[in-house]
Amino acid sequence: MAASSTSPATLRAAFLAFLTTLEIPVAFAASAPPAVADARKPPDAVAAPDAERLFRAVVKVSARAVPNARSAASLGSAREGTGVLIGSDGLIVTIGYLIVEADEVTVTDHRGRVLPATVVGYDHASGFGLLRAIVPIDATPVALGASGRMAETDPVMIASHGGVDEAAFAWVVSKRPFTGSWEYMLDEALWTSPPTSAWSGAGLIDRDGKLVGVGSLIVRDATGDEARLPGNLFVPIDALKAVLAELVADGRRKGPARPWLGVAADEVQGRLIVSRVSPDSPADEAGVEAGDIILGVAGEPVRTQREFYRRLWAGRSAGAEVPLRLLQGADVRELKVRSIDRVEYFRPPSHLPLAKPVGLKADPAARESGLKADPQFASCGSGFSPTGPASCALSAGPPHARWSPPEWVGLSPTASCPVPSPSA
Repeated sequence: MAASSTSPATLRAAFLAFLTTLEIPVAFAASAPPAVADARKPPDAVAAPDAERLFRAVVKVSARAVPNARSAASLGSAREGTGVLIGSDGLIVTIGYLIVEADEVTVTDHRGRVLPATVVGYDHASGFGLLRAIVPIDATPVALGASGRMAETDPVMIASHGGVDEAAFAWVVSKRPFTGSWEYMLDEALWTSPPTSAWSGAGLIDRDGKLVGVGSLIVRDATGDEARLPGNLFVPIDALKAVLAELVADGRRKGPARPWLGVAADEVQGRLIVSRVSPDSPADEAGVEAGDIILGVAGEPVRTQREFYRRLWAGRSAGAEVPLRLLQGADVRELKVRSIDRVEYFRPPSHLPLAKPVGLKADPAARESGLKADPQFASCGSGFSPTGPASCALSAGPPHARWSPPEWVGLSPTASCPVPSPSA
């Protein structure tokens, strides 16, 4: 995509107007006396990040899955989302489901150049995916922040590949665990509102201009309260920092992989009901069927996804036999399921460099870079996460504490939904 031609002054004015509509005290408003403006700044205020510079490091990620990809039924064969440059060597972080079973991967930079990329690694436990651009990207990498220090009511910016004109603004409305039906759990996730429709792989940026999360889902309930508030779920960046070196070196985290069965189970009225069984998965081969109710694992009762995963993973690694107790129709069945490493299920296997070469002869950017045609790409990693279109409408905002807004330079925010107003 081409860089925005809108002047920084116009963008800054639009951002000020946006904040004014929320009735938020603006620390940098020209009409405010210097003493008042300084008083409104938080004690730990820092220099404002330059949005134009930051968005040069935000790229569009496009991936095409291998023929007959197992994940195509859920994710499609062609996928698009966002990635954020985090390394001077072209290292890009995104959400992993965009690149599962990837056969071809490209990134589009802020100049609109479509550049070839390779899959570096995938971490199913967290959901992060790593790419590396073959052609250098003219941008400064975004520094990794500290997601653990984020607090509810903190303001954030959601950076997607649409550029500064598509920047979305939100608040952290919750920090709590997340479980997904696809054998996935985060001990802590960042939940934001209002929602943005460009969430897949989007960068969650704190007031210091640092990356604190990567977009994974749009959700109907971001707070966990009775009054449901739609929003987005972001995987906290601290979960990547712990395994980043391992993913770059080996394509995956060290140590034994978790056991994977191939069961999608949903919580319904205090029961854990199987909604889908992956074809040819361990669960499928053992006789687990959609509609079964999971009663227990290894003699321990389970009623929630969290209980199921904790019992499934406790003391076991991929390859272990997992005893399941199921209610199948009117019969209670005891099944033994031989688990596998999830990456073994998808095509191609993560340890084989089978990704299809991308021809560079017709790519002006490749000719410009002087690369030879058809470099061999390596592909690794796998994963799964539901995605899909979404619409939303907000009637009331979440409770917020007093805060001075971050002074991002040159931003023209657009929101997919009405923005909640912070309380006094």
